[in-house]
Amino acid sequence: MELNELQSQRAAKLERLRTNGIEPYPTRAQRTHTIATALAAFDQLADATVPIILTGRVVGARRIMGKIAFAHIDDGTATIQLWLSRAEVGDDWFQRFRDDLDTFDIVEVHGTLRRTKAGEASLFVTAMHLLTKTINPPPEKWAGLSDVEERHRQRYLDLIVNHDVREVFRARAAAITAMRHVLDTQGFLEVETPVLQPLYGGAAARPFTTYHNTLGQNLYLRIATELYLKRLIVGGFPGVYEIGKNFRNEGVDRSHNPEFTMMECYQAYGDYTTMMRLVEDLMRAMCQAVNGATSATYQGQSIDFGPAWHCLPMAQAISARAGIDIVAANDLASLQQAITAAGLHVEPKTTWGKQVDELFSAYVQPHLVQPTFITEYPVELSPLAKRIPDRPAFTERFEAFAVGMEIGNAFTELNDPFDQEQRFLDQGRDFAAGDEEAHQMDVDFLNALMYGMPPTGGLGMGIDRILMVLTDRPNIREVILFPHMRQREA
Repeated sequence: MELNELQSQRAAKLERLRTNGIEPYPTRAQRTHTIATALAAFDQLADATVPIILTGRVVGARRIMGKIAFAHIDDGTATIQLWLSRAEVGDDWFQRFRDDLDTFDIVEVHGTLRRTKAGEASLFVTAMHLLTKTINPPPEKWAGLSDVEERHRQRYLDLIVNHDVREVFRARAAAITAMRHVLDTQGFLEVETPVLQPLYGGAAARPFTTYHNTLGQNLYLRIATELYLKRLIVGGFPGVYEIGKNFRNEGVDRSHNPEFTMMECYQAYGDYTTMMRLVEDLMRAMCQAVNGATSATYQGQSIDFGPAWHCLPMAQAISARAGIDIVAANDLASLQQAITAAGLHVEPKTTWGKQVDELFSAYVQPHLVQPTFITEYPVELSPLAKRIPDRPAFTERFEAFAVGMEIGNAFTELNDPFDQEQRFLDQGRDFAAGDEEAHQMDVDFLNALMYGMPPTGGLGMGIDRILMVLTDRPNIREVILFPHMRQREA
């Protein structure tokens, strides 16, 4: 590979080390403590002058002061100062530290804990070994990689130099652990369903398509886990959940990534009100795990997940914000006429349901800052949800919102196979009319329903968006370790 000048200088040091019998990539490393555990027991270890071994990456500038030198290392748990004396480590290693060691190199250091005259906790080094010689230098301003696109492209470098980014992903892990704990303690069983599917379904989205060479068959990356999880409810499990990746062939913006993480769960003998209480339990537990409280600060505003959430039917929410009665304007032509008469600017859609959704997204959703359930979605938007008995044009469905983003979606699940078949047929007509996100006919799922699915509540929650809220990150790329990026031009 071609090296630039700075890389070549480091490569030359690497060869010089090898010439002097130092292997820059040894097979083994020793460590008695992480830096965090050493600092936690600092006084005890320092008083007893107990020899310890630490490992870590050299961060920041090295400081040479005659026969004394200082540097800092970071092992991912904490950072500590190294204090080297030529008399202690010997002329050879002191010279190597000065001439051949670079920022970002990874070292093993032996010594005892002491405080400098300035009071800084330090490891007084008695021996040092190189574990990894790095060829790439840090960014010019190594303490902060500021170019957002480069941070996302080179997440490994972002994590090295921006410690707050590491904390975001520790928070993500803590939130998912809390989510699992709630679901496990409430009797749900964690399962896995196929990522490669012969038929995509469970959501309104365009799929990614691939091809199985041996079977000679088109397959799709799943857009949702719903239909497989409901098959498990048919099979007799009382409650199931899955946390995993979904894939949707859609645009990229601050709240959308083509590959994202969802939790979906289904509970036999529940309904959408059961799922409301579960959402509240999950969000309180996840927020507590991340922030130590049931409230979070997002872009300067406190978001409180503690109280019972506000609940509002979709038609009422649209009427209040946009002045449109979607119950009265119950076909595409009359709805678009009402939108024009009200002087609203909404992108035209091909179906009444899609137009309702667009109207809601433009005029209601941005105002849903505090946790809110929007209920009673039109049947056209909800091909897998049960109708409201006395208002069959609407369904027992809610979406959960916070900070103007949808973070969850739930139904009283449709278990009538004949109604489900008709919904699929209606969606097929929408697909033929140009709606590329319309749901596909799934004959095997209908067959499963004909064996009988009990009344069931189902829920899906977008983990990435939830973490945006809980960690105060305005872009979904900030909470995904390796977000999708547009390919660079050659």
